[in-house]
Amino acid sequence: MLKVMVNGCNGKMGQVVCNLVSKDNELDMVCGFDKNLEGNNSFPVYDKLENINEKVDVIIDFSIPIATLNILQYASKNNIPVVIATTGFSEEEENIIKEYSKKIPIFKSANMSYDIMIMKKLLKWISPLLKNTDIEITETHHNRKIDSPSGTAQMLANEINEALNNTHYCEYNRHSKREKRNKNEIGMHSIRGGNIVGEHSVQFFGDFETFEIKHTSYSRDVFAEGAIKASKFLVNKENGMYNMEDMAQI
Repeated sequence: MLKVMVNGCNGKMGQVVCNLVSKDNELDMVCGFDKNLEGNNSFPVYDKLENINEKVDVIIDFSIPIATLNILQYASKNNIPVVIATTGFSEEEENIIKEYSKKIPIFKSANMSYDIMIMKKLLKWISPLLKNTDIEITETHHNRKIDSPSGTAQMLANEINEALNNTHYCEYNRHSKREKRNKNEIGMHSIRGGNIVGEHSVQFFGDFETFEIKHTSYSRDVFAEGAIKASKFLVNKENGMYNMEDMAQI
């Protein structure tokens, strides 16, 4: 059985992951790590890395960027693969993660949903066919989400831009602008409210019609299951960066 540690185990997503790991016959939920020790857990939870005694085969990370970087330092020192499901990294932090991937296997995706990966693939194909349209991305999440726009929205925008030979750019704020829309901008819009798990919509506005691709997540289990599949995939892999496309071989 693979021995799993969850970083951010007492967060909303962390709790879902721990619950599913505990029910998986191929996995052993050996410990968790979280700055918040208040949780009804059946396994040890630590808030200091030096106190961890358990043998760990893989770490699943649902936390915040600074916590991810801390756990990567621990993982690198102990040669433990890491599945990163955290979002909101700066460019500098992304580069740090890439450096760690030279020492340990790292699976990283802004969204652990298989259907989001399919959406990304569809956008790569569709975007050049609709290159003369106005492209807008809207994402909706619960009121506790910290980063904006979501990592998934940014990932989709990057996929569109790459498909269009990097001729476009993201426009995050039109509040202070007093000019008409640039044809090469990708509008990015974030909505925060209630307990929405996640919704992403990409719209291509033409003069006489609009084409839209939309994905809605109804349960956090989707992301937890994806992370668990990724952890099984990652173990015994060579050092390097891996993603959803690698796991699905698409």
